[in-house]
Amino acid sequence: MKRLSHYGKSGDVQMVDVSAKAPTTRTAAARGLVKMKPAVVRAVKRLQNPKGNPLEVARIAGIAAAKRTAEWIPLCHPLLLTHIDVTATLCQNGVELQSTVTTTAQTGVEMEALVAVTAAALTVYDMCKALDKSMEITGIVLVEKTGGKGGDFRRRAVAHDRAASGRARTR
Repeated sequence: MKRLSHYGKSGDVQMVDVSAKAPTTRTAAARGLVKMKPAVVRAVKRLQNPKGNPLEVARIAGIAAAKRTAEWIPLCHPLLLTHIDVTATLCQNGVELQSTVTTTAQTGVEMEALVAVTAAALTVYDMCKALDKSMEITGIVLVEKTGGKGGDFRRRAVAHDRAASGRARTR
């Protein structure tokens, strides 16, 4: 039976010891959505924001945050990331965020991918909150991961995922 990895035999919280693991190439991808009113989507489309282009600033924020994941999540290992890609795409009902992170290390990069999307989503909220404080950050999930002892994982796409994100682009 599987067990939670961040607990010792006596139940104390601990960082996982990965010393004996061989470094392998590992990737992870995550996604999320910032839902917003149609007027805010239009304003972002026209880039009418005194703070700059929220999609580009969010992308850079996600990359920067992924590199600092161990500072966000106390028991994460600091990792040398070999690639980070974050996209912020305007869609019918908001901004869809996606990240892909790669490393060659002894542990995976799932948390780095999730942190990248989360920071990007928070940045979109920050940059657009003057227009709509009721925006909703939603659907932050791990989409897939490859490499490591746990093997590969791929989230099954379900119909409501596409409907919730409003995949028809407004570009």
